[in-house]
Amino acid sequence: MLSNHLHNGIEAPKLAWSRLPNSEDGEPDTVGLVKKSDESSIDSLDYEVIENYAYRKEQAQRGKLYVGYYVMVKWFFALLIGIGTGLAAVFINLSVENFAGWKFALTFAIIQKSYVAGFLVYVLINLVLVFSSVYIVTQFAPAAAGSGIPEIKGYLNGVDMPGILLFRTLIGKIFGSIGSVGGGLALGKEGPLVHTGACIASLLGQGGSSKYHLRSRWLQIFHSDRDRRDLVTCGCAAGVSAAFRAPVGGVLFALEEVTSWWKSQLMWRVFFTSAIVAVVVRTAMGWCKSGKCGHFGSGGFIIWDISDGQEDYSFEEFLPMAVIGVIGGLLGALFNQLTFYIAYWRRNYLHKNGNRVKIIEACLISLITSIISFGLPLLRNCSPCPEANPDSGIECPRPPGMYGNYVNFYCSKDKEYNDLATIFFNTQDDAIRNLFSAKTIHEYSAQSLLTFLVMFYSLAVVTFGTAVPAGQFVPGIMIGSTYGRLVGMFVVKVYKKLNIEEGTYALLGAASFLGGSMRMTVSLCVIMVEITNNLKLLPLIMLVLLISKAVGDAFNEGLYEEQARLRSIPLLESRPKYQMRKMTAKEASGKRVISFPRVVKVADVVSILRSNNHNGFPVIDHARNGETLVIGLMLRSHLLVLLQSKVDFQHSPLPCDPKGSRSIRHTISEFVKPASSKGLSIHDIRLSSDDLEMYIDLALFLNPSPYIVPEDMSLTKVYNLFRQLGLRHIFVVPRPSRVIGLITRKDLLIEENDDSASMELQSTSDAVGK
Repeated sequence: MLSNHLHNGIEAPKLAWSRLPNSEDGEPDTVGLVKKSDESSIDSLDYEVIENYAYRKEQAQRGKLYVGYYVMVKWFFALLIGIGTGLAAVFINLSVENFAGWKFALTFAIIQKSYVAGFLVYVLINLVLVFSSVYIVTQFAPAAAGSGIPEIKGYLNGVDMPGILLFRTLIGKIFGSIGSVGGGLALGKEGPLVHTGACIASLLGQGGSSKYHLRSRWLQIFHSDRDRRDLVTCGCAAGVSAAFRAPVGGVLFALEEVTSWWKSQLMWRVFFTSAIVAVVVRTAMGWCKSGKCGHFGSGGFIIWDISDGQEDYSFEEFLPMAVIGVIGGLLGALFNQLTFYIAYWRRNYLHKNGNRVKIIEACLISLITSIISFGLPLLRNCSPCPEANPDSGIECPRPPGMYGNYVNFYCSKDKEYNDLATIFFNTQDDAIRNLFSAKTIHEYSAQSLLTFLVMFYSLAVVTFGTAVPAGQFVPGIMIGSTYGRLVGMFVVKVYKKLNIEEGTYALLGAASFLGGSMRMTVSLCVIMVEITNNLKLLPLIMLVLLISKAVGDAFNEGLYEEQARLRSIPLLESRPKYQMRKMTAKEASGKRVISFPRVVKVADVVSILRSNNHNGFPVIDHARNGETLVIGLMLRSHLLVLLQSKVDFQHSPLPCDPKGSRSIRHTISEFVKPASSKGLSIHDIRLSSDDLEMYIDLALFLNPSPYIVPEDMSLTKVYNLFRQLGLRHIFVVPRPSRVIGLITRKDLLIEENDDSASMELQSTSDAVGK
């Protein structure tokens, strides 16, 4: 039975779907509560195969040659996704590095004469870059704001939100990331790269963008939400692989963090896509080493090689490492809670005042960030350079800018450096390299690290949620590596061992904060190992991740789950709620079900579609003895196609014979909703009075085999079935009166004959009870 109390007729548990908004521009009234109206802004995706007569006819006409061609096309699309995402990542990194390089080079040249003039130039460049980013997002691509990971996670969970995978969103994400990251805000470009990869995959899957006349018929092959979901999964993994140069980490990120459904064939294609991205990025970096890319190359992609760091660790170091994990869990949970409250206030109060307020807010935060990053190092006294160590390869001092420790900033002597400027007046990637660097003991004072930690943590909290593309990976690494280095300084001072490196503790701090905030474990562990090129630290990274995640889970959910809850994205998490164990499917479903007869009058169809927003309707028929039979499920989108085409209208109210002479006038592709729009609406269809008096036989177009559960099945089992199969509807029916068969494992083992292409089932005469 379809529930009239659940949005769109979805038989998901009420608790998981209670936050589903019903208004196109509806905003939450309070946390977890949403305004309701007649139209829906969030729809569900049809991942289930609709096995109607059109589908079965097409499947019967397809031979082995077509199946092989279909598989090869999927691999070809995986190749295109990898190349496209890799090129987009190269373009973003090249632009960010060059903008940042020019900014710091110009500022440093001016401050040799006047620090005031240098400060004004520094602030102005940052303002221009941030203004360009927020203007692009607010005026051109509103869906490009934020990291995009909660939205993509919702999409792969079965929730469709308009605008998140459009061509303009892709453009806004790319150029918005360049402006926001190049402008020095306390955010990163790694989260937006995941969204960028997903957009590229979706656009390829639908053959391009029809609105901007960038469409190719050669690419219009995949028409189902199921196939598009697989492509978007490849795009997510490609984004992580491009952001961190971590192909294995990208695969695990897609598996652990964003997908709720997985299969081995998809694993191979995702791995192939990530490998292609790694090849594209490495090729671009090799080409840029010749100096053809301007400032790009010295900073380049994220790769903090600490293979020359701490060689070994002792048992007594596990205690301070565990402390790092606890600190990461506490600070990560606090970060999630603060960003949730501030983003909630923005969403419900500040940003409702229009785009002008969003632009002013972003520019104001840019101004504050510039003042802090430029002004605080001026208040810090410079320190004398340590004695030169030929083995370290580190020169003191180095000018501020692209790469190097020991930045000379506002120092009276040549052989001095400003430790606060080394991490503040620098790009985030280079600042992290400095914090991770080995053989630089006593480079930073505890006072400078504490100052940076407090100020940058505050800036990251305030910046996250502004109307610009914003990732949280790199700011999280910055925060964690700062307090990790502080703990490392304490360990060096107490234990007094020569082999202890502060940079190693900085790495563990970075892992702990990301684990405490994002709650990732396996994928994050592999990413940290790949970007640091030090496998020896794997057990330590695993330790701090487990501790930080456990501590963080004691307080709240992960960052992406909190943001999804704020945006009212009805995610079905991996585990059902405890209350569902005591509930049944009947209790979760409603009592009133809207259904259609097999042959229905067009006027009745229009009336029902106008009166509710359900997306699935049971279709009933009557046997000769008068017994009511449920013969299938009819989707709203399919009904709208039939009403729009009118070719299946008939004058007679009698059912037609599906196996008779009547041909099927539709293909599967006609019933698929476009990925870039909401598809047909009942208000878009024009019918004459004569059309309304006609009839439609729904037997040819319904799904004759929907998933069915008995009314007394526990809601926990329904939840797991719904989520793991990616369903949109489940029928709840009374307890069946008889059993016509029993399927066991042996019945599902299929053998292929050597002499023919036909398939036959193994004998199951003795299968019952096995």
